[in-house]
Amino acid sequence: MSAFPSIDLFLRRCARPLTALALLACALLAPAHAEEAKRLRIGVTLHPYYSYVANIVGDKAEVVPLIPVGFNPHAYEPRAEDIKRIGTLDVVVLNGIGHDDFADRMIAASEKPKIPVIEANAQVPLLAAVGMAARGGGDSGKVVNPHTFLSITASIAQINTIAREMGRIDPANAQTYTANARAYGQRLRKLRADALGQLASAPNADLRVATIHGAYDYLLREFGLEVTAVVEPAHGIEPSPAQLKGTIEQLRAANVKVIFSELNFPSAYVETIQRETGVKLYALSHISYGEYSAEQFEKEMKQNLATVVRAIEEAGA
Repeated sequence: MSAFPSIDLFLRRCARPLTALALLACALLAPAHAEEAKRLRIGVTLHPYYSYVANIVGDKAEVVPLIPVGFNPHAYEPRAEDIKRIGTLDVVVLNGIGHDDFADRMIAASEKPKIPVIEANAQVPLLAAVGMAARGGGDSGKVVNPHTFLSITASIAQINTIAREMGRIDPANAQTYTANARAYGQRLRKLRADALGQLASAPNADLRVATIHGAYDYLLREFGLEVTAVVEPAHGIEPSPAQLKGTIEQLRAANVKVIFSELNFPSAYVETIQRETGVKLYALSHISYGEYSAEQFEKEMKQNLATVVRAIEEAGA
């Protein structure tokens, strides 16, 4: 006997000679269960993409992180159980420009090496990734900056791409995905408009800013700010004493007043930079930690926007 006697009763009635009304009820019930069973499972690699996809699909599909909570995507090495999970998915949404390269190896090693993949950044204008040197120098411009998810404008472009491609994969819910993406984009545009509205005028062209690592170019350009220098040669790689000395000299020469660092990612050399240059330090979220949720991107980007506004206002004062 099932724990749900009403279902047992219904099934027994469906098994008996059926009246016209019972036939109709059985016919209606079966498609409903079939539709529920066909809900797509969509894999994502990074926290922002979980928020994007969850807001696009609503209750029409399930969003499945490829990386469990607590793992750093910069240092993640695929595990057998995570690779196996790909076999349960219908499609994977990727950053695809350097921040989730581990996913390619996972997919290639999985039961579904030909699983459909949505490249979220397909329509996003990309910036070059530049290391510690001044912007535009060296050969590092050959590599693109993958941190498009830290910009409202670039995020909206990715959301629209994901919704469009999801509609092609799941045409029955295409209109829902488009409508949800439009509503989500409107909320994000309001976040940006509210932040910019707090500034009495455009940022002073003379305001020079630097970053601990090259994650925030897309975000800062929303405020008309160009990054003068990046301290770390690569994300998570601390500069050598000689490199740090060169960076301090560069910051002084360029009259940099503000440095943006990563929240919850302390760097031992930051105090040295502050002491030697007198710059002010502001921490921004990389949106890479904590539980996956539909609300995380909006919540942490609102904090990031407020932090940039505060840095501009205090630098002006």
